[in-house]
Amino acid sequence: MNFPLEPLAVSTGIVALAEIGDKTQLLAFMLAARFRRPWPIIAGIFIATIANHAFAGAVGTWITTLLGPDVLRWVLGLSFIAMAVWMMIPDKLDEDEITAPKLGVLATTIVAFFLAEMGDKTQIATVALAAQYDAFAAVVTGTTLGMMIANVPAVLLGNGAAQRIPVKLVHGIAAAIFGALGVAALIGVGMR
Repeated sequence: MNFPLEPLAVSTGIVALAEIGDKTQLLAFMLAARFRRPWPIIAGIFIATIANHAFAGAVGTWITTLLGPDVLRWVLGLSFIAMAVWMMIPDKLDEDEITAPKLGVLATTIVAFFLAEMGDKTQIATVALAAQYDAFAAVVTGTTLGMMIANVPAVLLGNGAAQRIPVKLVHGIAAAIFGALGVAALIGVGMR
């Protein structure tokens, strides 16, 4: 089986950076503070991310069957540039996104993370990356790994550690990467 490293590395890096300060990372902090049971929370994040990003990757792969190469190039290029702009807008988390404690820690985390990730930056990025690369497994593995890189420390170390991360700088770097991917797609670099 061919498992390309470029889509894995790009997907991991861009999602790990994009997730810093994202609403799902804020959700991880809130779940950790509320339940104080890190391992079921981490397992729930992993399960929800795999499900959500596999769906997003499938959508991205499916889009490539609908659009011709030139249209796909423009859609991806403009989508990545839009993601670059979106990265600079801070996320907020509504308190009601972590309701239903009757489900237990694991189930609450799975449901909350899956719903919070719907239409989120990293889900949209997963769709675009899966459309960009012909490597569904590498993209989904990479975006899931990126989510875990950003969120496991959030659960284990808490909000105090996060306060020391320069979120604007990290988002600026992620925005620059999204912008570079957008320009590369527009000029046809890296397209299949």
